Amino acid sequence: MEKYDITIIGSGPGGYVAAIRCAQLGFKTAIIERYNTLGGTCLNVGCIPSKALLDSSEHFHNATHTFKEHGIDISEAKVNFAQMIDRKTKVVQQMNSGVEFLMKKNKITVYNGHGFFINETTININKADGTEEQIESTNTIIATGSKPSTLPFLTIDKKRIITSTEALSLTELPKTMVIIGGGVIGLELGSVYQRLGTEVSVVEFMDKIIPTMDDDMSKELQRSLKKLGVKFYLSHKVTGANNNGDSVTVTAIDKKEQEIKIEADYCLVAIGRKPYTDNLGLENVGIKTTKGGQIEVNEHLQTSKQNIYAIGDVIRGAMLAHKASEEGVLVAEFIAGQKPHINYNLIPGVVYTWPEVAAVGQTEAQLKEKGIAYKVGSFPMRALGRSRASMDIDGLVKVLADSETDEILGVHMIGARAADMIAEAVVAMEFRASAEDIGRISHAHPTYTEAMKEAALAAEGRALHV
Repeated sequence: MEKYDITIIGSGPGGYVAAIRCAQLGFKTAIIERYNTLGGTCLNVGCIPSKALLDSSEHFHNATHTFKEHGIDISEAKVNFAQMIDRKTKVVQQMNSGVEFLMKKNKITVYNGHGFFINETTININKADGTEEQIESTNTIIATGSKPSTLPFLTIDKKRIITSTEALSLTELPKTMVIIGGGVIGLELGSVYQRLGTEVSVVEFMDKIIPTMDDDMSKELQRSLKKLGVKFYLSHKVTGANNNGDSVTVTAIDKKEQEIKIEADYCLVAIGRKPYTDNLGLENVGIKTTKGGQIEVNEHLQTSKQNIYAIGDVIRGAMLAHKASEEGVLVAEFIAGQKPHINYNLIPGVVYTWPEVAAVGQTEAQLKEKGIAYKVGSFPMRALGRSRASMDIDGLVKVLADSETDEILGVHMIGARAADMIAEAVVAMEFRASAEDIGRISHAHPTYTEAMKEAALAAEGRALHV
């Protein structure tokens, strides 16, 4: 039986990054992946393929809506949907190869198969060819990620009623699509298809989209998506979805119990994700999960068994790839005797629509709930020279700062390249910067990040360009 210092179950951005850091620290490391390709949900059916399609759809949208204004005359642009999907697939394959290279480079042993615990130090691997293998590991990191959630009364048939996985590999461009859920996944994929010409309707139980983010971001994003043509049914509870063969009918009721019916080519169920902890043999080692399927861990991400750790989507906190990666590094360094830390308040969240939405820290609602006195500075993207030049004028940057100390408590932005711009806010808050600190930093002109400086100045009541 092969013996390892550390074994990671799952090769997503939490698992494979953890493996690399373990190897860097001198541990004999193995990683177990139940699928044939490495990278987990994020790389194969999540972050990477969705961003590939988002970019493709944005190029098409610009070709049909803004090129003429820019002085670019082209014959009628058409969607080659098969090519878009093919390009997306090639991007994923390139990333798969990259992760495989990193495993070889760092001398990490890769096992393909379903891993589960026999006991605290023995893991059984069921391989695709029906054979089994057991390995011994002093420490183990559970990084098995998550899978799409669904409603108990809906049957995901993967034909007309689909999840994000199927939505990334459709063989035809739908004329119509209903999306159940106005969160990140639903809106990103909804924006892809709406830009390509699909008529998209979003049914959301809450009274706003992206409900976990700041209210102003929700309102601004909904306004922008409405301009694209997306229809919204907020405060609606889905009661059913029926596959009619060549279409699907979704039924929902509003607060007054009035029923609506929406017929479309496809129904995308995007109501979130749930931890993937099935058949890991957790009962064999005495590890229990919560009602929601999460594994409970301490501040060092140890489970109830000190030599078994858990990271990423299977534990508490936001289901974000970069959170999982940070946790993988933390565990590796903790096992090595170092003293790593993660400030969970400063893990940014991003919605990759266009305009993009990004946030870090506290929202206004959270500050009010905690009774923290704060001040607000905001700046519209349309007031920026860079935004005018690129025709990306939708959005704003909003800075929340402590009323007394001026320390930045939260930054929320929607606009072009917000996903990249949020890093400035993360760095500033990591070093506990004040709004004045940001306002006094020279920002290159003309850039989108000038909106961050202006919003910080606005918190002091002295924005320059609005």
